[in-house]
Amino acid sequence: MNAADVMVTNVITVHPDTSVKEIAEILLANRISALPVVDKAGSLLGIVSEADLIHRAEVGTERPSSWWLEFLTGKEALAQDFIKSHARRAADVMTRQVIAVTADTPLTRIVSLLEKHRIKRVPVVDNGKVIGIVSRANLVQALLRSQQDISSRQSTEGSISGNDVVTQLESEPWWPGNVNVIINDGAAELWGIVESQVQRDAIRVAIEAIPGLRTISNKISVQQRVRSAY
Repeated sequence: MNAADVMVTNVITVHPDTSVKEIAEILLANRISALPVVDKAGSLLGIVSEADLIHRAEVGTERPSSWWLEFLTGKEALAQDFIKSHARRAADVMTRQVIAVTADTPLTRIVSLLEKHRIKRVPVVDNGKVIGIVSRANLVQALLRSQQDISSRQSTEGSISGNDVVTQLESEPWWPGNVNVIINDGAAELWGIVESQVQRDAIRVAIEAIPGLRTISNKISVQQRVRSAY
């Protein structure tokens, strides 16, 4: 799946001159946590998130200044903190280095960006213009839809056999290879030997994902491999 499959297209945006007060009102009224900042042509200039608004002089949460902080960061960083905590316009409080993606960016890449940069959403752009946004919530919604699609498809395709399950799991790098799965009339029996409890749990998780199963008898035993000291 790509960004185009999950992104929100009716993106609420603001302009560089939008006031901080109006930004806060929009965030709260729409229950969102960030707003892309665009120019008159719709091109992305930056983004204002809740994180950009938490250090504010009005509520006494601005970053404290001290001689050691000045020594470590310099006067320029302190001046930037002052702007963030006192400015009235989006242009002054927004984050300018925005991580953005295109409509054909795979979801795996988007997840990696969210984790790497510790952000909650990424704008989707086309030739620099905002056409959508993908948030963590959109990814969770995509998960729910995929689970529903899988259940619907499997219910129409008929029952699955133990051999089918083993064949599917053999491509997993953690698969131990010496496990048998028997499925009969809504009941699954698991037999075999694995090297760790984690492997045993992974097999159980895979079996639990099969629609229509009522009971699972997990008789897989764990026998850790003894490693020679020589």
